[in-house]
Amino acid sequence: QVQLVESGGGLVQAGGSLRLSCVHSGRTFSSYSMGWFRQAPGKEREFVAAISRSGASTRHADSVKGRFTISRDNAKNTVYLQMKSLKPEDTAVYYCTAGLRYSIVAGLSAGDMPYWGKGTLVTVSS
Repeated sequence: QVQLVESGGGLVQAGGSLRLSCVHSGRTFSSYSMGWFRQAPGKEREFVAAISRSGASTRHADSVKGRFTISRDNAKNTVYLQMKSLKPEDTAVYYCTAGLRYSIVAGLSAGDMPYWGKGTLVTVSS
């Protein structure tokens, strides 16, 4: 059973930066594509970013493109989301995701997400 544990959330002023981390408990982290979804208050979950198992492919939602960057360190079983130029509309609970199929993790094809973290709250003040 894979477990994902997010950290790095908090309160930040608009225009500021924050770096989220997600540690994957499995022994085969490099086999998994990883990603981030978020859920704003009163809204449904939406795709944010994804990265393939090798890191060769990435995808970012249009709303965060140019501001957020996903990366991974397979030696540390960790995926990161570097967020800059944060806006109040970025306020949400951010969830780490994992799966063997990149297309599902990246929101490019239908299918149940195999693994979800419990989330970390990011609050951006105006």
